[in-house]
Amino acid sequence: MSLRGQVDELLRRLADAPAVRVRVAQVQGSGPREPDAWMAVFANALVGTIGGGRLEFDAVAHAHALLRGEPVERRRRFALGPSIGQCCGGVVHLDFEPLAAADRDRLQAEWRQALARQMPVALFGGGHVGRAIVDLLGTLPLRTTWIDSRDQIFPAELPANALAEHSDPVQAAVPTLAPASRVLIMSFSHAEDLDIVAACLKRKRERDDLPFVGLIGSKTKWATFRHRLEARGFAPAELDAITCPIGVAGVAGKEPEVIAVAVAAQLLQHRARHPG
Repeated sequence: MSLRGQVDELLRRLADAPAVRVRVAQVQGSGPREPDAWMAVFANALVGTIGGGRLEFDAVAHAHALLRGEPVERRRRFALGPSIGQCCGGVVHLDFEPLAAADRDRLQAEWRQALARQMPVALFGGGHVGRAIVDLLGTLPLRTTWIDSRDQIFPAELPANALAEHSDPVQAAVPTLAPASRVLIMSFSHAEDLDIVAACLKRKRERDDLPFVGLIGSKTKWATFRHRLEARGFAPAELDAITCPIGVAGVAGKEPEVIAVAVAAQLLQHRARHPG
């Protein structure tokens, strides 16, 4: 579940019952989750995860004790060794924060700040592959803007971290994309695809703030596009910044869901190499 989905679920449940937010405050060595990862513990439910295993089991028990009003520590150190059946070898420090309905506005403000820090993805194209990718990205710590020139192409319900945008002409949306957006291009029309790529190249030339621009298609399609883009005045070095085909190598299959997995993996690889 995306960050927004987790927060929405937390806020919904928090309106009716108190909880304890368990947050990874510090990790020394290896740990199952990174600092600031969190879960919310209710009397009969969990939202989010800090990595599972015995660490999470013991953290839930500690949070339940806090919910019962017992005098327990608000920060606790866990050594991930044989004593708790986890062999990560590191040390995790967890913070335990009681939450109530009165904290909902503060949590919403925190969520907005956290979401703004997540990697933005702009996907052009509301077809089957686009839908599969948006659905999969809905489970990842990203924020997606989904763009198409056709009105009423988008489904009624979107993943919690996705925003649909109608733009006609479709390339008119490129100048307004969030800085550092990773762009995926897969519209219903090769002519639209070409115009979107050209708009992205123009923005990269002017602002250089689109670190990844990927185009769905074959090597033959890209060879044709290169020729047409060169005729529009783009230099070979500029065209080398376009990734086509998209998706990590070695993932066979043309089903939309298979393509979605390959593309999502490529985006995560790019984020790891370019965390800024």
